[in-house]
Amino acid sequence: MTRREETAAELRAAGKYMMDNGLAWGNAGNISARLDDGGFLITATGTFLGELGEDDFADCSLASGGADAVPGTGKKPSKEVPMHAAVYEERPDIGAVLHASPFYSTLFACASEPVPSGLFVETMYYLERIERVGYYHPGSAALGEAVRAKAKRANVLLLENHGVLVYDASVKEARMALQTLEMACRMIVEALGAGIGLNRLPKTIESDFLEKSGYRPRRKWEG
Repeated sequence: MTRREETAAELRAAGKYMMDNGLAWGNAGNISARLDDGGFLITATGTFLGELGEDDFADCSLASGGADAVPGTGKKPSKEVPMHAAVYEERPDIGAVLHASPFYSTLFACASEPVPSGLFVETMYYLERIERVGYYHPGSAALGEAVRAKAKRANVLLLENHGVLVYDASVKEARMALQTLEMACRMIVEALGAGIGLNRLPKTIESDFLEKSGYRPRRKWEG
């Protein structure tokens, strides 16, 4: 199996996982992963993440200073290529980008409420930095540039009135970050509805955890 085939298989598994676990719905969402040649593989336009086939991907090159589909390598890529490309260009440490509209996370993207990171271990680890990106039409160059402006400041972006963008070193890590985000947002909403006040850990404890937990070296953020 070639590296491209392995990457496509990882993305197919991630898409099915997202659909099976309420992290995606309908034909909303698009996912990608970096390839060894400097480009990236992204789901084709109109695909259903829960049933991705081997040919439901397009190769995109970053060599020209922008993202261009590589002719003859697959179907037409998702129109959200600009924001995926922006992340890969700004963050060489990133190996996968997941864009979706899970119910609770998108609820927060459509509101002004913050998502706190100091709720439990996984939120401290995966949701250390969350940024918001104002609304721009899906697939637009303007949205790509807005994502580019925030790409180095977080690994989770709430796209206002649109959905979420989560990116990490691998497909697996990005998937776990997305699920952690949705779990935290659901917990906050259900706690509010039940009249339960959530205790949030202070930033000093969060910092101590991130410095000493040993999960992996702490990320260095810009801004």
